Amino acid sequence: MLNAAVLIKNGRVVDPKNRVDRVADVFIDGGRIAAVGSPPQGFVPNTVIDARDRIVCPGLVDLSARLGALEPELSAAVGGGITVTACPPDTQPPLDEPGLVERLVRRSAALGLARVVPVGALTQQLAGERLAEMFSLHEAGCAAFSQVQYPIFDTQVLFRAMQYAATFGFAIHLQAQDPYLSRDGVAHDGEFASRRGLPGIPVCAETVAIATALVLAETTGARLHFGRLSSAAGVALVRKAKSAGLNVSCDVAIHHLHLSEDDIGYFDSHARFVPPLRSAEDRSALRDAAADGTAALCSDHTPLDEDAKLLPFPDASPGASALELFLPLTLKWAEESALPLETALARVTCDPARILGIDAGELTVGRAADLCIFDPAETWRVSAETLCSDGKNTPFLGVELTGRVKATLIEGRVVFGDDLAFDPNVL
Repeated sequence: MLNAAVLIKNGRVVDPKNRVDRVADVFIDGGRIAAVGSPPQGFVPNTVIDARDRIVCPGLVDLSARLGALEPELSAAVGGGITVTACPPDTQPPLDEPGLVERLVRRSAALGLARVVPVGALTQQLAGERLAEMFSLHEAGCAAFSQVQYPIFDTQVLFRAMQYAATFGFAIHLQAQDPYLSRDGVAHDGEFASRRGLPGIPVCAETVAIATALVLAETTGARLHFGRLSSAAGVALVRKAKSAGLNVSCDVAIHHLHLSEDDIGYFDSHARFVPPLRSAEDRSALRDAAADGTAALCSDHTPLDEDAKLLPFPDASPGASALELFLPLTLKWAEESALPLETALARVTCDPARILGIDAGELTVGRAADLCIFDPAETWRVSAETLCSDGKNTPFLGVELTGRVKATLIEGRVVFGDDLAFDPNVL
């Protein structure tokens, strides 16, 4: 019930946006955060959740998740503690018309699960030729505009897109990969690919695209976000641009923090990604970028059917299912990097919310009560049976992870819950 009063007690509240990390009670009223710590005057809960030995944090915000069939993927999202997910425009058909965007928003809202924030197509049909009606798409609900992995061969089209976007303050999200330098490539261009006989994608395919976009952004004043960076050199370019005052941000896919080209092994198609897994040195640089706040994190969730991964490595579809692994893989990175939990959670809550320009990823009084409650110590093994998503495609199948979501709340409603006690009579 939207207007129910909910008390979440005894949990360790970690809210990076408000620099909170302490055991405290959270009070929810009318679907909004009413208080953290002391109860508001006259507060009487309808529901009490005992979160003892659990972490209570803002719901995760995912910068990119392909959703396929909405219900199973949004169920997987809340099962992973994600309360907001951005949907890229490479749907079928692409999100290049306001009616399609409105339909996605309406259908997802009717499910009452994670909120979907559409990212509109930058060009019509993602063909890279004629600009989409960005203003109308924004009015329909798009938070930003992107070509995803579809190239714009004509640089003047990208220049005009940035000019238009800058006029209205719209953000452009780009996946930086030069289409000529990456043509026919399927793996990082290095010794590993050479030994395996795999056509390579050089790092300069990323850096050339980043450098071009940065020059255009500086010229036009456009707000620019680079999604799914994969290289140390790419991160260095973005870090330099940020320090120079450009309005630029970036993210890294969660699997790129844990995997490198070596994890392809003997042509494991589950390790086929765009951009490709790169060297161990690149992976280390991506970890550092996330640690110092240069980059946010995203799941880059791409659910695929089994047949798409049964093909030979060069022919297999790229991508992995990641919604339910997003939090535990973030926790794994934090532990291995000796990072405070507050820092790690910032990369998947308030940081991506800021990039999207939405009110989410925080436990500020008055904000929507979108929360994740998780057990930081529970271990579980990734398998087809433990994943709610239609996509069972992940290189982490069989891996034991630590950290499991126990409950997810959307506007104060429990949309996913496991073994927490729900007792309306206990204060």
